[in-house]
Amino acid sequence: SDDPEQSRPFFRALKKLRDDVARQLPGCGGLPELSMGMSADFEAAIEEGATLVRVGTLLFGERPYI
Repeated sequence: SDDPEQSRPFFRALKKLRDDVARQLPGCGGLPELSMGMSADFEAAIEEGATLVRVGTLLFGERPYI
């Protein structure tokens, strides 16, 4: 979607899932990374807890897809 707000509930759910798994697996180091979000919605992803985002389009522009 072009609307980042439509992604927000999924980001929130992924963070909750990561947190639940980390609690259930105390030896996993707390799962410190959470990769979610892309160029169109990275701000919402960061607000919801992302530690890694993919912003290739912002850096390099649109690329042709075959």
